[in-house]
Amino acid sequence: MKIIDGGITSPKGYTAAGIHAGIKKVKKDLALIYSEKPASIAGAFTQNVVRAAPVIWDEKIVKGYKKAHAILINSGNANACTGITGEEDCEQMAALTATALGGQITAEQVCVCSTGVIGVPLPMETIKKGIADIIPELKGDTAHADDAAMAILTTDTFKKEIAIEIEVAGKPVTIAGIAKGSGMIHPDMATMLSFIVTDASLSSELLQKMVGNSIADSYNMISVDGDTSTNDTVLVMANGASETEEITEDSSSHEIFKEAFDAVHTYLAKAIVRDGEGAGKFIEANIKGTASKEDARIIAKSIITSNLVKTAFFGEDANWGRILCAAGYSGVSFDPANVSLAISSDAGSITLLTEGAPVSFDEKYALSILQEKEITISMELGEGVSQATAWGCDLSYEYVKINGAYRT
Repeated sequence: MKIIDGGITSPKGYTAAGIHAGIKKVKKDLALIYSEKPASIAGAFTQNVVRAAPVIWDEKIVKGYKKAHAILINSGNANACTGITGEEDCEQMAALTATALGGQITAEQVCVCSTGVIGVPLPMETIKKGIADIIPELKGDTAHADDAAMAILTTDTFKKEIAIEIEVAGKPVTIAGIAKGSGMIHPDMATMLSFIVTDASLSSELLQKMVGNSIADSYNMISVDGDTSTNDTVLVMANGASETEEITEDSSSHEIFKEAFDAVHTYLAKAIVRDGEGAGKFIEANIKGTASKEDARIIAKSIITSNLVKTAFFGEDANWGRILCAAGYSGVSFDPANVSLAISSDAGSITLLTEGAPVSFDEKYALSILQEKEITISMELGEGVSQATAWGCDLSYEYVKINGAYRT
């Protein structure tokens, strides 16, 4: 497994484009990812009961049709809480894209995603023109992959993309992904969109199973602000253009592909947290010694979603009691007398708690550790051998500023 240069067009058989259609004032706001060959499609979607029109449309494709050719994404408008009109607009976007691609595919082979402001109708005349304009821009080079990665962003400050190459039966296979997300990020998906494409050959059923397993330890283990969005979507396409043997659960290449597939999702999930709105710190919570992996997941997420933990890291204050408190109210039963706790960064490591007993520490040294941009919390509970990791960020003045004026 090796990381290679290139973006969403790195796997064979895919083209992409990103343009400024006019939904946003200046920045690119419409992206298209296209596979010439019909691709197996799988996905995961928001757990919010308020679901945007594109989520409903894409879920229908994933569950009912299992094959797709394209993903159209607009930024600047979420098409959420827009009623029947929003659903009709979403379906029209898919139909217009299918027609513009030559009419050889159907609307049900075009997934649609939207991100941006909630509760505002889509500017359909602008989008119609944008769809007509973006089709001629489809290319398979790095520049057009970058354009697509930029066009899906909202408050993000940088593009998020990765491509990994592996070998299947001696032939190269590539998995690539792009994502967006900065705020309204919380476990069980977030205001995040993630698109993964591969030229491997897999059934939609196996792809769906792999997506479910992968997001449990990637996107569902991140949090920026505790808000779960209406539009969260992960879509994966596998078009088989590498012409390698089909990957099945019993094939020798399954674990090789799974490792790379998981690595793509984890990289993108962590990139989203690193770009958290107003974030200055990237926080990793490693929880070990729980009775089950689910217990470790719950505790890790409880810690990285705690506002008091987040503000302590923003203030560079080694207030470790907040960390233990967040673990304690997570809902997982454990004996505090067995807990050990440490924090570390590039500046060093410091133990704060050993088997339930506080450890005296140098506040200046602790401050030097907390002044780094990336900090790790390590907690051992002594209840078993399971473990899990979650990623979050601090909570800053800038976050309040960004979101206080997001719509206006």
